[in-house]
Amino acid sequence: MNKQPETGVDNAAPKVTRKVSVAVIGAGTAGQNAFRQASKIHDDIVIINDGFWTTTCIQVGCMPSKLLIAAAERAHDAKSSAKFGVHATVQIDGKQVMQRVRDERNHFASYIKKQVEGWPDDKKIDGRAHINKQGLIEVNDELIKAEQIIIATGSSPFILDGWTDKLGDTILTSDNVFELTDLPKSMAVVGAGAIGLEIAQALTRLGVDVTLFNRVKRVAGLKDDDINDKAIECLSSELTMHLGSEINNVGTQINEEYKTAFIDYEDSAGESKQWQGEYVLVATGRRNNIKQLGVENLGVELDDKNRPKDLSKKTGKIGVSNVYIVGDANAHIPLLHVASDEGYSAGSMVCENEENAYIRPPATPFSIVFCSPQIVNVGMSLPEIQQDSNLEHVIGSVSFDNQGRSRVMGVNCGLLHIYGCKKTDKILGASMIGPDAEYIGHILASAITNDLSVKDMLDTPFYHPTILEGLRTALRDVQHKMEIPYQYQDTQKNSS
Repeated sequence: MNKQPETGVDNAAPKVTRKVSVAVIGAGTAGQNAFRQASKIHDDIVIINDGFWTTTCIQVGCMPSKLLIAAAERAHDAKSSAKFGVHATVQIDGKQVMQRVRDERNHFASYIKKQVEGWPDDKKIDGRAHINKQGLIEVNDELIKAEQIIIATGSSPFILDGWTDKLGDTILTSDNVFELTDLPKSMAVVGAGAIGLEIAQALTRLGVDVTLFNRVKRVAGLKDDDINDKAIECLSSELTMHLGSEINNVGTQINEEYKTAFIDYEDSAGESKQWQGEYVLVATGRRNNIKQLGVENLGVELDDKNRPKDLSKKTGKIGVSNVYIVGDANAHIPLLHVASDEGYSAGSMVCENEENAYIRPPATPFSIVFCSPQIVNVGMSLPEIQQDSNLEHVIGSVSFDNQGRSRVMGVNCGLLHIYGCKKTDKILGASMIGPDAEYIGHILASAITNDLSVKDMLDTPFYHPTILEGLRTALRDVQHKMEIPYQYQDTQKNSS
């Protein structure tokens, strides 16, 4: 008997299991801020997250790295105290160092976890989201239709093709280096950006034999040649750096029954060399986690670096769509305070009273590298200023090599450049390496944000003796070169 063809088969697409006004994908700094802000108006909201429900900063970024740096500073201060007539013997317990990093990191993370635990369970989904061709969100067994979508999926370390397979368990990134239970004996750090510099110097101060590689002869992405040269000078007194080197191959080999990692490279002179050691930390930047999400099904176009096109830098909104991409996911400025502001603004925009939503204005560009001396950039960079034909500028400078308080403290290596606008007497930007640079940077960021003139800055008090008097010296240099009317020069002029 022939089997008759079946009829009435349901070929309809899977049914939507949930409809919401707002879906937030990603629960880092930007995602959590967006969720909290949007929740003030919308009750039908959901947040979807794959991985830890804290933040990149707390879990694998700024907090554990600063904990490592704090230990390194204690060791360095003790080791270098002999010049003050204070002689000390330093013993570093690597296991205790790394345990404290994780314990304190987990302490900070517990506060975020507690906040997340207070959110309604029906508004949280633990799983990896994908946006299908119908623009619906697939996650676990759910199919969600959202009127507005905020994407805050963060970023991940970038690793060159093939390196993971070649290096195996000897490869590290900032996502797992803090999970080491003890300090290694040796390590190569590839990349001289913020992450690479901070970890390389901290581990060196803690007794690890560290070699830092970078393809170009620059550190921390510095764009002012004089500041970059000074940074290299200051840092090379501690760090072994191969800048301008080209890595040709990486891998592992067995030496005396121990597996070691190796790097074949050409140094800046073109000579072929090999490094061998215990681990290779790859710090060649981070890439946004967006390519596999399916954002193209929402009408989002990406450029060749996976950055969303038609992005509003104020709100993260994509064109006239109901899609927002915020934080590291949009690859605009991958800094915590920027991600926080973008998440807050996007969360405000999806509220019903969109026209009256409070949108935080884009923050003055501001970045800090917590190496020692610290590296800070604030406002416009020198190349940006030079490319604008309408900007007449001068550069005020101060060296910290012989600055009073810096010499007293024994931290006298550094250089500050302040870029001033001749037409307006305002500060355009600054770049520096030096002691207390984080505080100098904050003062300058406030000045730029509040549109203060150079003279306004010089009318404020500078206490003697402080390292911040160096800021006054640089401002006076700007004042002199701009021919701004001078304030009264007091007796402290030569003491800074």
